[in-house]
Amino acid sequence: MQQTHFFFAVKIPEEIKLLIKEKCDKLKEIFPFSTWVHHEDLHITLAFLGNAPSEKLSNAVGNVNAALSGRNGFYLEMNKLGTFGKEESPRIFWLDTKESNELEAVRKKVFTACTEAGFQLETRHFKPHITLARKWKGDQHFHKKLLDVWIELQPEPLLFNISEVVLYQTHLDKTPKYEPKKIYLLE
Repeated sequence: MQQTHFFFAVKIPEEIKLLIKEKCDKLKEIFPFSTWVHHEDLHITLAFLGNAPSEKLSNAVGNVNAALSGRNGFYLEMNKLGTFGKEESPRIFWLDTKESNELEAVRKKVFTACTEAGFQLETRHFKPHITLARKWKGDQHFHKKLLDVWIELQPEPLLFNISEVVLYQTHLDKTPKYEPKKIYLLE
């Protein structure tokens, strides 16, 4: 049986997912990455739980529910393209957000709720982003200056409302591979 993982994430609105998909179709011509994320799987991870025992997962679900109770929705603006990994052959290709105190606050509440449920979470600095693709496979080294292409593809600010945090379950054998298990509405 395939091992499954769970994570909490900000849900990207459907119309924005479709707009990003349209931009990614153009980015694919410039950036040869092995795998491009299916547009239905676009999200901003808040807390990656991994393989979650059911009791801990149930506690996290309850804790996140309490932590987000009464939280308002907010707006996010997409900012620029970037990468994680080696500069010449990146592992992850992403689109990030402009700084958002509201996003930071929601992330902190979700993160704390999960650690209080007994999860050991990643302690690196939170870098909100939407993963677009994985594993550089170009014949040439990756060039960071190409990242400026986002401004050409999206000259207007890409601003959208965040109204949901979702607990997703990963299904590596399916496309799209992230299944919503619990939705938390931000009012």
